[in-house]
Amino acid sequence: MIGSVVSYIISFIFLCHFSFITEKFQDEPIVIEGLTMGTTYRIIYFDEPHHRNFKISVDSLLALVNKSINTYDSTSEISRFNRSSTGITFQLPYFYASLKKAEEIYRASKGAFDPTVMPLVNAWGFGPQKSLPPSDRKIDSLKALVGFDKVQLCEKGITKSDSRVQLDMGGIGQGYGADVIFEFLKSNGIQNMLVELGGEGLSCGKNLKKNKPWRIGILNPNSTQDHQFFKAYVTLQDKAFTTSGNYFNYRVINGQKFGHTIDPVTGYPVQHELLSASVFANDCTTADGWATAFMVMGLEKAIAQLKLLPNVDALLIYSTGKGNLETYITPGMETFVTLEQ
Repeated sequence: MIGSVVSYIISFIFLCHFSFITEKFQDEPIVIEGLTMGTTYRIIYFDEPHHRNFKISVDSLLALVNKSINTYDSTSEISRFNRSSTGITFQLPYFYASLKKAEEIYRASKGAFDPTVMPLVNAWGFGPQKSLPPSDRKIDSLKALVGFDKVQLCEKGITKSDSRVQLDMGGIGQGYGADVIFEFLKSNGIQNMLVELGGEGLSCGKNLKKNKPWRIGILNPNSTQDHQFFKAYVTLQDKAFTTSGNYFNYRVINGQKFGHTIDPVTGYPVQHELLSASVFANDCTTADGWATAFMVMGLEKAIAQLKLLPNVDALLIYSTGKGNLETYITPGMETFVTLEQ
């Protein structure tokens, strides 16, 4: 899916920018950073002997992805779809590619992951439209607009059966953006890199400077915005990674804390023992979508689902009845995870 986009993006990149040469010592990584999708990105890669810096190319690509799936951009394709009465025709390849993966995870998760949850996201104040807490009656009315079966998707465009149906790609979009950048760098011959976008991304090869595999940290759910610390460290070998949780994105309503993960079935923010889901897969779009689904499902259903997904692994952090933190690690990741006490 991502690979089919590469030919399109290469033509665009060469029209707007040809990567320039920078002076670097051998085995010194090139590091590029920036802002996108309401968060930050950081990419570390090795490019001997060329030492090419792809920042302008990466920023141009991410701008196109945002123009496709960012609901905070009123001119994006997803925003035009949400305002439309019947649907839109795609102008860029990114919206369709990300929607195809979203549809796949929606069906496999039996609706736990559902991009049509946008009306509920807005109602709870987690989208571009800030609002007061919804009443039970309002939630019931909005649930009638939720369900991926209410949209019809093809390569040319997407339509909807009700003008009030809206999409939110927040549960999969950052992972998709990381995949687009990863595939672009691979197409330019980069074999050792770590791509991170908003805390999720992909690894390839190893850190040549340290001559070791890439390693990432997983935040402890007890972290605060001002005091962040790790619960685990993970060694990566050609894997995509993402973590979904309600760390800092929440609202306090009448003294009660509500996380940003909305259950498409109940219409309410999830309230259960699962605090974070770190997922590892072959591509970041898949990892991102399933991490969102697991946070909706809760601990027991997430573990049961993982046993049905041979190419998906996870580290789940949950709270016990006594308030202590415990972890569940799939067998495929046990040797790659180091837990902090």
